[in-house]
Amino acid sequence: MQLYDRTLGDWLEHWAETTPDKEYLVYSDRNLRFTWKQFDARVNDMAKGLLAIGVNKGDHVGLWATNVPDWLTFLYACAKIGAVLVTVNTNYKQHELEYLCENSDMHTLCIIDGTWDCDYVEMTYAMLPELKTSERGHIKSERFPRMKNVIYIGQEKHRGMYNTSEILLLGKNIEDERLHSIKKTISCHDVVNMQYTSGTTGFPKGVMLSHHNIANNGYLTGEHMRFTQDDKLCCCVPLFHCFGVVLATMNVLTHGCTQVMVEKFDPLVVLASIHKERCTAVYGVPTMFIAEVNHPMFDMFDLTSLRTGIMAGSLCPVELMRQVQEKMYMKVTSVYGLTETSPGMTQTRIDDSFDVRCNTVGYEFEFTEVAVIDPETGEHLGAEQQGELCNRGYNNMKGYYNNPAATAEIVDKDGWLHSGDLGIRDKDGNYRITGRIKDMIIRGGENIYPREIEEFLYHLDGVKDVQVAAVPSKKYGEEVGAFIILREGSKLTAEDVRDFCRGKIARHKVPKYVFFLDAFPMTGSGKIQKFKLKEMSLELCAKAGVEVI
Repeated sequence: MQLYDRTLGDWLEHWAETTPDKEYLVYSDRNLRFTWKQFDARVNDMAKGLLAIGVNKGDHVGLWATNVPDWLTFLYACAKIGAVLVTVNTNYKQHELEYLCENSDMHTLCIIDGTWDCDYVEMTYAMLPELKTSERGHIKSERFPRMKNVIYIGQEKHRGMYNTSEILLLGKNIEDERLHSIKKTISCHDVVNMQYTSGTTGFPKGVMLSHHNIANNGYLTGEHMRFTQDDKLCCCVPLFHCFGVVLATMNVLTHGCTQVMVEKFDPLVVLASIHKERCTAVYGVPTMFIAEVNHPMFDMFDLTSLRTGIMAGSLCPVELMRQVQEKMYMKVTSVYGLTETSPGMTQTRIDDSFDVRCNTVGYEFEFTEVAVIDPETGEHLGAEQQGELCNRGYNNMKGYYNNPAATAEIVDKDGWLHSGDLGIRDKDGNYRITGRIKDMIIRGGENIYPREIEEFLYHLDGVKDVQVAAVPSKKYGEEVGAFIILREGSKLTAEDVRDFCRGKIARHKVPKYVFFLDAFPMTGSGKIQKFKLKEMSLELCAKAGVEVI
């Protein structure tokens, strides 16, 4: 194994030249298929189209979309011209969208219609009312001074926005030489992707990832599952997550195999795609695999082509791993890491025993150091000693965008990136996650930072104080719990709290459980003990007759 110094554009062109007629991208539900050569040609037109509307090297291009066919076109088009693709969570609501666009200094925003509960077009107009009176490409926004373009991903025309057909047409009229000259200036160590995450502290921050970070992490991930050009990976996880854009997409890109896409997770479409395309691998968070193996039409599909995949994002139940291995014929591996580590730090390998693949997160990626460090003393600990899992290597992020202070909080002077997770290394060198130092809630693979929701809930009349902590969940691993002390005379109900959140913050951040307390558990020095709130939550649910699912 080795680390490659290719950019994403280099990788794409490598396969377009080596295996031009091999299928790269497939949407089985609509029989949409691109060979490597066809896809590379579309990417070149899109890249030149972006140049035509003023997107230059270093500019930030936001992508707010489900796994639509042109999601990957925009990723590679940005990569070829040195622009940075900023992934936008499809669950974001108005407040979160505006925060991200402002914080990231976004230059161009690419959007689809929306999702079942969000109209992205209307939300974009609400954020940028100037769009309706501005010439395309010349937005003048006081709040978003860097924003110049909005691109609608589709055929429809919206006032003030380009659509993808127009961008592709503009690209066809740009000389290839202009694109070639820009590509020569791009290094594999340039930032290519920025993903927003709550990290270990504070509000969401832009994690800057380079071509070298993500392409090599995807390559090694595939090596651990013995991927070859003959594999077909069914990708049903969102591309705006590291899971989709790195572990899946970069795995396929570096192995020259086929990516079978599912636009929005639907267990029936996943099963049908595997059956029809004879997929050899599939990825998902535990809830996705639960939906697949328990689907009433599961037995109608032939899944015998499957051989491996990844289950990650939250704790993977042993019984579920066993069912997936038996019913879906695949040896499931687990990847542990965080966005800041591109994301993989450790992974179980396809040849590991069932026990190792079920009960550990494997051992470190090649060319990566993982250490268990005492969070109090900084001492490096030995086998079976619990400490904080830390990472050092090619996969560490370039830093948080415009936030050196936050970067210094997570990456120490010796280059160790501190995960905030507690774990141990067993005598065989495999790691187990045992808990968390940080307050992060992980709900079905989504990272949720309590402080963000707390700051939001402080604006609700009647709330005197609020703490947000995890409530254990069988289905999602953890759910959001809001623990509230009311102002005197306030009559707020749990439903009032949830109503205040709906439509303003992402669905997965809306508190599933709301508890009203007289006081919070405190330490002797007056610090609130969040871990005790988590412990109390089940007791409070039982007392209120609320079932925890």
